[in-house]
Amino acid sequence: MLLLRFWPRPVGSLLLVLLLCSAACTRKMVSFNSRVDDPTVVALPAGDSLTTTARKGQPTLSTAGRKAVLTKAEERAAKEQEKAAQRKPRKKKKIFLGERIKRAYVKSGPKGKNQIIEIFYYLKTFQQPNPMAPAAYYFSPKKHRIFKATSELDPADDKVLHGPYKKMQNNKVLETGYFALGTRHLRWERFDAKSGALTAKTHYEMGFPRDANISYYDAGNTMLKEVVPYVNGKLEGDYAKFTKEGKREWTGHFENGRRVGEWTNYWDYKTYRHYVYQYGESGFEPEVTEPELVREYSHGGTVIFDKEKNLDKRGEPDPDAAGSKLDTRRPGSHGVPAPRPPVRKVQPRRPGYHPPATTPPAATPPPVSPTPTSTGSPTP
Repeated sequence: MLLLRFWPRPVGSLLLVLLLCSAACTRKMVSFNSRVDDPTVVALPAGDSLTTTARKGQPTLSTAGRKAVLTKAEERAAKEQEKAAQRKPRKKKKIFLGERIKRAYVKSGPKGKNQIIEIFYYLKTFQQPNPMAPAAYYFSPKKHRIFKATSELDPADDKVLHGPYKKMQNNKVLETGYFALGTRHLRWERFDAKSGALTAKTHYEMGFPRDANISYYDAGNTMLKEVVPYVNGKLEGDYAKFTKEGKREWTGHFENGRRVGEWTNYWDYKTYRHYVYQYGESGFEPEVTEPELVREYSHGGTVIFDKEKNLDKRGEPDPDAAGSKLDTRRPGSHGVPAPRPPVRKVQPRRPGYHPPATTPPAATPPPVSPTPTSTGSPTP
């Protein structure tokens, strides 16, 4: 300090500043092996990194720079877990009674609250319904409607119903049930549209009502003859009658013990329709004593009478006869087929006038007992 007195004042001030800066930059010497209770460590300010490296759950200074070493099995498991997290969940296959199915729906009626919505499923792989079942149902994607099968279905266009079914109107369930290979199966329930109360319940087994009277032509119960549906002792459901050759003869529907809707009579081959009769629309009205013939078909499936379309060709030559169509075969290969007689005798009438058929059809719906009978020996 005595030396600074003799030096010039600016030089002394500069040396003083340098001494203070060097003292401020001096590092604190603390050992990494210091303990927490060491006086040197205790004197350090709170939050110093040198005193917090030994906290539980945090790496020490000696291991902070090292990477975790995993075994091959742990590394493989970690990769699989990461892939599983990124993988999209697989859609569950919809299967009913061992068959893959697809969901669909149809709408009918006016738009709004009164529109009817039917939600159902159909087979992904086509299967022909049982020809001996009283009724079979299918979905037509082209017409977007559910139909009752009247003959063999087309594998290319028709979708056989299979799986749960629900019919709704104004967000209220009207009918629920199940289909199995086109036929009604298990429990079917119907509900009132206003109150939602259960109005009817029927159990089916592959199209056959559980309480139905089923008769056979043979003692071995292999040649089905007739299926008469009963529910709680009253006629209810689909009716069917077959020939000894196993072909359909009659099909129809009962409601509340009465015939309703269309009743169909078939030709004795290829399940072609012959006559179609119309009964009342509801089974809660008096049954029609004499049903009205609404359609008639030739042996080849051509319509020869349709009341709704005002069509009547019953007095004309058979449209399905080989001689009624042009012979496109090579001349000399075969002779021209002999023309077949007309379906019916030509009636005298003036041009443009189509009188109703005077001769009633030969076929009429068979009589059915209004109450179930005990199943005895089959009728031969």
